[in-house]
Amino acid sequence: MGSTDPIRVGVTGGIGAGKSIVCRIFAGLGVPVYDADTQAKKLMNKDPYLTHEIKKYFGEKSYKNGQLNREYLSNEVFNDPEKLEQLNQLVHPRVGEDSNEWMRQHNNFAYLIKEAALLFESGAYKELDKIIVVTAPEETRVKRVMQRDPFRSREEVIKIIRNQLSEEEKMRRADYLIFNDERTLVIPQVLKLHERFIHHFKK
Repeated sequence: MGSTDPIRVGVTGGIGAGKSIVCRIFAGLGVPVYDADTQAKKLMNKDPYLTHEIKKYFGEKSYKNGQLNREYLSNEVFNDPEKLEQLNQLVHPRVGEDSNEWMRQHNNFAYLIKEAALLFESGAYKELDKIIVVTAPEETRVKRVMQRDPFRSREEVIKIIRNQLSEEEKMRRADYLIFNDERTLVIPQVLKLHERFIHHFKK
């Protein structure tokens, strides 16, 4: 990385931690944000290679009226670790290529944000310079997800949390932590990191 290249910053956190809120604050400061999860959904619908491979491995029912059949695919992979791993191996490399191209197109900024739920699990963290983990107590996260997704039961939310990398492991791997525990103000934490990254760029 050259001295004037943007710092590539990853933002991740378990379900309900509030990484999207943190990224909206960064975006409000004028920082470009690449939302890996949203882009993955777009690529699964529009990328010819990806649509072909998904149909090959998961059947023609994976698409309905030219659009990804999310309900069918979720049912196929949710309780089958091997199928989920297969899907991830198809999707994550394409998202990685797409995000690298996006970063090349935004190389005139001090730093760039890549928001991803599975930053560590997908190996995407290896392409980044710094990692921010957004963290919150488990009970707070469960309540948030149940308010956001009323169709999910408490047991289902806890199962999702258990299937993700543990909070302790994410925190251990982080370069920076943002506490979104409803006691600590989030905006000052974001501003502090923003100043740090901008200062690095000016040196």
